[in-house]
Amino acid sequence: MKTQKLSSDLKKQLFDADVWPRIYRRVAPYWKLTVVALILVVIVAATKPVLALIMEPLLDEGFSGVKPHYVWSIPLVIVILMLVRGIASFGSDYLLALIANNMLRTMRADMFSKLLTLPDSYFKRGDTGRLLNRFTIDANTMATVATEVITVLVRESIAIVALIAVLLYMSWQLTLIVFIMLPISFITARIVALRLKKINRDTINMNAEMVRVVSETIEGERVVKLFDGYEHETERFVYVNGRLRRFAMRAATANSALSPITQFFISLAVAGVVAMALYQSSVDGLTVGSFAAFLGALAQLFDPIRRITGMAGTTQRMLVAAESVFSLIDAEIEPEGSKTTLPTPVKGNVEYRQVTHAFDGSDNPVVSNLSFSAKSGQTIALVGRSGSGKTTLANMLPRFIVPDSGQVLIDGIDIQDIDLRALRAQISMVSQDVVLFEGSIRDNVAYGGYSGKTDEEVWAALEAASLADFVRSLPEGLNAPVGEKANMLSGGQRQRLAIARALIKDSPILILDEATSALDNESEWQIQNALDKLMENRTTLVIAHRLTTIQNANSILVLEKGQIAEQGTHQELLDLGGMYASLYNMEFTEKTDGEQQLS
Repeated sequence: MKTQKLSSDLKKQLFDADVWPRIYRRVAPYWKLTVVALILVVIVAATKPVLALIMEPLLDEGFSGVKPHYVWSIPLVIVILMLVRGIASFGSDYLLALIANNMLRTMRADMFSKLLTLPDSYFKRGDTGRLLNRFTIDANTMATVATEVITVLVRESIAIVALIAVLLYMSWQLTLIVFIMLPISFITARIVALRLKKINRDTINMNAEMVRVVSETIEGERVVKLFDGYEHETERFVYVNGRLRRFAMRAATANSALSPITQFFISLAVAGVVAMALYQSSVDGLTVGSFAAFLGALAQLFDPIRRITGMAGTTQRMLVAAESVFSLIDAEIEPEGSKTTLPTPVKGNVEYRQVTHAFDGSDNPVVSNLSFSAKSGQTIALVGRSGSGKTTLANMLPRFIVPDSGQVLIDGIDIQDIDLRALRAQISMVSQDVVLFEGSIRDNVAYGGYSGKTDEEVWAALEAASLADFVRSLPEGLNAPVGEKANMLSGGQRQRLAIARALIKDSPILILDEATSALDNESEWQIQNALDKLMENRTTLVIAHRLTTIQNANSILVLEKGQIAEQGTHQELLDLGGMYASLYNMEFTEKTDGEQQLS
């Protein structure tokens, strides 16, 4: 266990070493702006020692009247210095904010591009809150703090060096006392920084958990209300909210402790400086002006030191955020396969050859050594109990799921060897879980690569899906909005809109995963007629619990525990009197009982 912990710590250290250059490689494209900003930062830093140096002639010669022109020249110099400092400070802050926001824009674009290429399994991990957190909090933290680090380190480092030079010039003995105390402050800051890093990582994880809890509550608000889930959801939120408060207080405690501890060591340095100065004034003749200039430089020295030590916690927050961002950017993408495309025209012959697949963490395969084929234009129906492997088989065809062994072929070509986008261009899919996007009805029917379809083609698809009359009744017609998650449509309307989207694609291969599950009997009959016409000359894979919708299938596969238990036409399977006949009779009985109750 100890060895594992050491190994983990070593990996974290190596990752930190790798993260720094990766962060600033994203700043590199804006190097011209960065150079100008740094020049302005240097100007700001240079004004600090100049203000300290003015103190010596002001006190030793100005107040004594030796140089009367100091009455107007020194105030003028102070005003000019502060004006230059203000302009340079504004300019540097503006340019660094511009760099940070440009960096954030490109980084989010890279993250979203990667998001579109991730395998289906990545989104099945249930980590939506953390994923959203990366686009909002983590990316913003990384970009903002990266430029802040540049500003603070450059400006305050230059200020420290310049002020130390002034201190040495005034009195090397007094400066030596300051040097003794500085390392102690830095060591203290390092200890606190290590503590802050762990707290910041825990805070990011808990922020993601809060996003998930709130998101689930918003999406399931009707379930919460109907099933009296108020206390349950409140308890979940209170727990997460309380944990966030504790993490925030731990971070605040560490940050708050850093300043007084540092100030304590600084007070020791100041006490030593005052004692030595009093001694030197009697022995070496240290002037009041020199001592005032020294104290002025020393007083200004503490602020940049405090800022740099305070950056320890900030940089740890940046590194933790960067870990989160880069974990998405570095995520393994879907294998695109070779650049092979299917010979045109695509016939649509589909074959599953001894495919086996088990999900991560499961020893039992959901599909085991299963084979079947569908010739061009045939309809193959998959039926069986939940968990029998129906949806897994359907998801293998567009490569949402890759089998652990075996092959899936289209027109005799292994789909693993086909270019991914070329493969999916030949497949339409309507799932029982309808996904529609905020926008108009037209946007959702002619979606993505099919946005160039004409209104006539869109209307034809809606007509085939028995949705045209409803759309015509809307004041805005095709331009009517569907709302967020299509909440302005009924369940059946959403289902038919998804069917229209599949119809307009006009692909040679069609997958229907419970495509009529949300429809009433009349709409189902209308849709089934439209689907029957659509299936002509197309290879169709149908998954259905309603067995009445697959009676005309060329072949029905009855799955049980990932294997084919029965296979044949509807009538052949009824005559067999096995599992299919039992499922059909059960459905028929339930339907008859329901009709009798309604009558």
